Amino acid sequence: MLPRYLRAALAGAAGALDQLTPDEAPGSAGDGGAPDGGVPDAAEARKLDLAVGGQALIEGVMMRSPRYVAMAVRTPDGRIVVRKKPFASVIRRLRFLNVPVLRGGIHLIESMVVGIDALMFSADQATSEDRVQDRPRTFTDTATTWGTIALSFALSLGLFFYVPILLTDLVVGKESGSVAWNAVDGVFRVAMFVAYLWLVSRFKDMARVFEYHGAEHMSIHAFENGRSLDADGARPFTTLHPRCGTSFLFFVMLISIVVFSFLGRPHTLGDRLERLAYVPLIGGLAYEAIKLSGKYCKLWILRPFIWPGLWLQKITTKRPDDEQLTVAMTALRSVLSPEADDFRERVFYDLPADAPTPSAEGGAA
Repeated sequence: MLPRYLRAALAGAAGALDQLTPDEAPGSAGDGGAPDGGVPDAAEARKLDLAVGGQALIEGVMMRSPRYVAMAVRTPDGRIVVRKKPFASVIRRLRFLNVPVLRGGIHLIESMVVGIDALMFSADQATSEDRVQDRPRTFTDTATTWGTIALSFALSLGLFFYVPILLTDLVVGKESGSVAWNAVDGVFRVAMFVAYLWLVSRFKDMARVFEYHGAEHMSIHAFENGRSLDADGARPFTTLHPRCGTSFLFFVMLISIVVFSFLGRPHTLGDRLERLAYVPLIGGLAYEAIKLSGKYCKLWILRPFIWPGLWLQKITTKRPDDEQLTVAMTALRSVLSPEADDFRERVFYDLPADAPTPSAEGGAA
């Protein structure tokens, strides 16, 4: 079994961090649920479109709305543990930051922090048979989370940006122009990305994560189409979604080819490192692209740009079973349920409606 921090870093670099676009929509999106506090119907789901994002975890799923984050994890004894806490994006608090491109970089950083924290929580719960405890975070927890984020960034930047530069220098002659050099560099970058996705999908641990990735997508499809928030409501839908983090990373690959073509051919170490400074710009542009692709995915003119990302999701998503769909729907229902204004955080076990009343040994934490 892979170490938990390595599994989290691999998932982050593979684009399993999907919650990139939970922007606050007009109306009740800021409340995180339907106006009456219940499950939204089809009309309300359309109003909340783009307001809920998700992410595959280790034996679980995390869902994020403009106000809450909820993660549901299947424990070794078969129960579902849920951790729910408030969330307020920097962009929601500082409205002047909500400008195109800039907001994309901010959302990306927030998604990485929230996502890695959720992955670490799921790794603990998925391997522990002890009763869940809501304990305060320690310095070790914080250091591990930020270390995993750094490892994920290092994997992404090293494999998908720096290594392609080295390979291109070996293939393209010095007499070739910058356009040809950047074109070959882009081909190497996309090829390495696809190869990386295929490789990590071979790991048994990651294959399970990709099944939960599919469950997350199917659950959001059910929500967006006003279906029941259970396994029956999600089962008819596809595991592919235009707002997926995998599609986002593919947009990053394509946009980087255009942006880097203006920088010419890198000759020195400084030239190569200079390209890393443009990664936030590329991420911001890719964020805007993924928002448009989700909103206008049915326009024929955009389909050629959306299709490659959906094709790559055939690697990063797998068809889940009903137990995995139930976990995903548990997280979705939790994140849609409104809370009191002074709500902080809680960890509890989710029980089916027909379950017996829990004892003191197995109740909510």
